[in-house]
Amino acid sequence: MALVKRPRQESLGKPFNRLFSASLASNVADGVFKTAAPLLAATLTNDPFVISLMAALVMLPWLLFAIPIGGLVDRLDRRLTLATSNAVRFILAAFLAATIATDQVNIPILYAVAFLMGIAEVAYDTSSQSLIPQLLKPQHLERGNARLEVGAITTGEFIGAPISGLLYAAAIALPFIWGAFGIGVASVLLFMIPGQVRTDLKLGRQLQQGKVAPGFWQEIRFGIQYLYEDKVLLKLVLFTAFIGFWFAASTSTWVLFMLNVMKVDPAWYGLFLTIPAVGSVLGSLIVPKVSKRFGRTNVMAAAIISSGVLTLLFGLAPNLWVLSIIGVLQGIAITFWNVLLMSTYHQIIPNHLFGRIHGTRRTLVWGMMPVGALVGGALAVIDLRLPFFVAGIVCTVTAIIGVPFVKRLSNLLPVAEEPHPA
Repeated sequence: MALVKRPRQESLGKPFNRLFSASLASNVADGVFKTAAPLLAATLTNDPFVISLMAALVMLPWLLFAIPIGGLVDRLDRRLTLATSNAVRFILAAFLAATIATDQVNIPILYAVAFLMGIAEVAYDTSSQSLIPQLLKPQHLERGNARLEVGAITTGEFIGAPISGLLYAAAIALPFIWGAFGIGVASVLLFMIPGQVRTDLKLGRQLQQGKVAPGFWQEIRFGIQYLYEDKVLLKLVLFTAFIGFWFAASTSTWVLFMLNVMKVDPAWYGLFLTIPAVGSVLGSLIVPKVSKRFGRTNVMAAAIISSGVLTLLFGLAPNLWVLSIIGVLQGIAITFWNVLLMSTYHQIIPNHLFGRIHGTRRTLVWGMMPVGALVGGALAVIDLRLPFFVAGIVCTVTAIIGVPFVKRLSNLLPVAEEPHPA
C-alpha cells in the first residue's frame, strides 16, 4: 500500500521567524517579571489594595498613551520601535535589580518601574501587532498568531515563571537580572528583521491623503474617527473592553489568593502559574484546526462564554487539584478567543491605520483594566475569593448576550484564498 505524502506547510518567511525568535527571548523575561514582581510586592506589603494598584499601574499607560504611540508606530520604522522599547525595558529592569541588590527598593520605586515598563510595553505590543499583517499572507494569520501565542506561553510560563520563583527564593534580585538579559537578547534579534515596512506605510498614508492633512495629530484623529464610524468594529472593541475590565478585577490579587488561600509556598508560585499555560499551549496548537472545523466566530462565542464560567469556578475551587483543572480549561478558552480575535482584527483593519486603531482600541480595552484591577482589590479586601464570583457572573451574562453579535462577525471576513497548486 502506497503511503500518501502530506503536503508540506508553506513557510511563514524569514522576517516573521526573526520576529518570532525575538518574541521567545522577550517572553522569557516577561514570565520572569510576571512572577517576581508580585512576589516582591507581597514582601513589601500585605494590603490587597496596594497590590492591586501595582497591577493597575502596569496597565494605566494603555489608557494614557496608546493612541499617540499608535500614531507614532504608523509613522516610524516598526522594527526600530520594537527594539527601542525593549531597550527601555532593559534599562528599567537593570535599575530595579540594582535597587533590590542595594536594599533600596520600596513600594514607590516598584510603582514607578511598573508604570514606565507599561509605557514601553504599549510601544512594543503596538509595533509588533502592526507588523504582523505585513509579514504574513492573510491565509497565514491564524497560524502565525497561534505560533506567537504558543511561543509566548511556552517560554514565558514554562521557562520564565518557574525559573523566576526558584531564582527569587535564592536571591530576590536574581530574577530581575535574568529578565534584563532576556530583553537585551530580544532587542538584538529585532534589529535583524528587514526594514522594508516604511515603504508600505508611506503608500498607505498617500491613500489616506485627500481626506485629512498628513500632520501627526490629524492622522491620530483620522484613526479615532475611523474606529468611531465603523460601528461593528467599535461594538467589538466595547464588548471586549467590558469583559476585560472584569477579568482584570478577578486577577489583580491573584498572588495573595495563591499564597494565603491556596497556601502555595512563594518558591513554587511560579510553577503554579504554568497551570493555565498548559491549556494555553494546547489551545494554541489546535485553534487553527478547530476554527476551520467549526467556524471562527462560533469558536469565539463558545470560548468567551467558557471563560466567564471558568472564572466563577476559580472562586469555588476547594483545593489546588481542582484549581489546576479549571486553570487548564481557562487557558484553552482564553487562547482560542485571543488568537481568533487578533486574526480578525488583522483582516478587517487597514494596515496603514493599524497602529492608530490598535492604540485606540487598546486605550478602551486595556485602559479600563487598571480600574478593573482596583475594583478587584477593593472586593478582595472583603474576601480574596469575591473578585472571582463577581467577575465570573458578570462576564458569563455579558458573553451570552453578545453571542449573536460575535457570530455575525463572519460577515466581515474575506473569503480565504485558495493555496496555489504546487
